[in-house]
Amino acid sequence: MLRKLFAALAAAAALASPAASQPPSEINFGIISTEATQLLKQEWQALLEDLQKHLGIRVNAFFAPDYGGIIEAMRFGKVQIAWHGNKSGMEAVDRAYGEVFAQQIAEDGAPGYWSYLFAHRDSPYNSIEDVKKHAKNIALGFGDSNSTSGYLVPGYYAMALNGLDPKTSFKVMRQANHEANMMAVVMRQVDVATGNNESFEKFSRRHPDKAKQLKVIWKSPLIPSDPMVWRRDLDPALKAKVKAFFLSYGKNEREKEALRRIGISGFKESDNRQLLPIRQLELFKQKLALEKDQNLAPAERDRRLADIERRLAELNAQMAALARQ
Repeated sequence: MLRKLFAALAAAAALASPAASQPPSEINFGIISTEATQLLKQEWQALLEDLQKHLGIRVNAFFAPDYGGIIEAMRFGKVQIAWHGNKSGMEAVDRAYGEVFAQQIAEDGAPGYWSYLFAHRDSPYNSIEDVKKHAKNIALGFGDSNSTSGYLVPGYYAMALNGLDPKTSFKVMRQANHEANMMAVVMRQVDVATGNNESFEKFSRRHPDKAKQLKVIWKSPLIPSDPMVWRRDLDPALKAKVKAFFLSYGKNEREKEALRRIGISGFKESDNRQLLPIRQLELFKQKLALEKDQNLAPAERDRRLADIERRLAELNAQMAALARQ
């Protein structure tokens, strides 16, 4: 399925030059696959209808089987605007001509959200220490490889820092979206699974009885709220209208209800700098993997580690400058 999708995207590559900048007659809005497509359609429909009215052009929802499908669609010009997580947003910026222009605001006004590890309420596992001790007996549900809260953050803070590898330390590791992972814990198909507080709140509204069967056994540091990303080559006049729409959205009851369905309270202005902590996290994870790699020649390992240290220093300087503003 993905092969056919990417083949179709590749056919559009000639139309995807980052230099192009003419007003389109319609745009595609990419939505990452945090849960079933039908549920995402219901959640985003009202907002996209309002965006279509505001822009005066057709706005189509675009879905893919995984996060990578949205990144590739943006890369080949089949998606012009997208909701991303920070990890997939970073990939879109780095290899799909993406640019962050806004950031979601959590439903409770929090500056971000948290990654969770869930277990069944009757499970003997109550902490990351329990998971580490019994890893070889645990079936692990992990997130999409481009998911921030389902993969990158727990992969570093819960796994790497505790000497665990999701792919090799457990009895089995399966990857799925947040909703599917939570349901798998409820159905006892996996013992422990990743997710986040926002997906858990949605799950609790849809399946209150099933949500009561879940317990949180690990919580991450705060993750910056999700970015909204457009292609850099989008028509400047259209960019201005898109940004104005998102930054002002939520002023009446219809719009507030549309935001509530998505699980947020609004949007604020942002840029690529919101991805700096995620870049640091990705480099820290690479550093840990390199330090453990016994197959590399020492000189090559030292060279790669020095490069990571250099890049981390640059990111630290950028973060410090940002904090002073």
